[in-house]
Amino acid sequence: MPINPIVSLPFRDRTEAGRLLAARLRLYAGRSDTMVFALPRGGVPVAAEIAETLRVPLLVFVVRKLGVPGREELAMGAITSGGKRLINRAVTSALNIPEGKIDQVAWLETRELQRRERLYSRGQPMPDVKGKIIILVDDGIATGSSMVLAVQALREQEAGRIVVAVPVAPAGVVSQLGGLADDVLCLAVPEPFAAVGQWYQDFAQVTDRDVCRTLDRLIERTHELQPA
Repeated sequence: MPINPIVSLPFRDRTEAGRLLAARLRLYAGRSDTMVFALPRGGVPVAAEIAETLRVPLLVFVVRKLGVPGREELAMGAITSGGKRLINRAVTSALNIPEGKIDQVAWLETRELQRRERLYSRGQPMPDVKGKIIILVDDGIATGSSMVLAVQALREQEAGRIVVAVPVAPAGVVSQLGGLADDVLCLAVPEPFAAVGQWYQDFAQVTDRDVCRTLDRLIERTHELQPA
């Protein structure tokens, strides 16, 4: 069931948005069966606040948007590790995009996906999610392609419960995800909805270096909290 409390917009930055989400997710605090998965790159600083507050592990779940050739900001689908692909046939049909072109874009994005997986794993294998509670986080949702694919991929891996947690998204996408995930926490559902960045005062680009620093910081803190 989507949860749509009223919050003050725009958010100051991703850190503030993460803290606001964490406050709504405290029932999962300290649970050994719970993990936070961030969609990179923008979802990482949001998810880091949640993982730190709840004292649960943070991992990166890599999903790559498939942009329309020449109009890359427009998603025609998305891919995730293991070769799972979601194609928005309404977009590809309307723009007469041939299968060969879709395959070409998917091949290029798969290379980038694999690069990010190697970089963000920090030398650790992806854990088994079977039966686990997964809190899936991004800094906001526009079309929903990446988040839908992430939920579907985690379902195939037999995650026990999937909670989508985002600061802001359009109503239609929230409704769609509500039919796929076990729970959807969205702090704001403004209409009209143009772009995620318009709902932040500071929406600076998150770099690979930023992601790695955040992951290393949380890994080090986790080690510090473990008993000697």
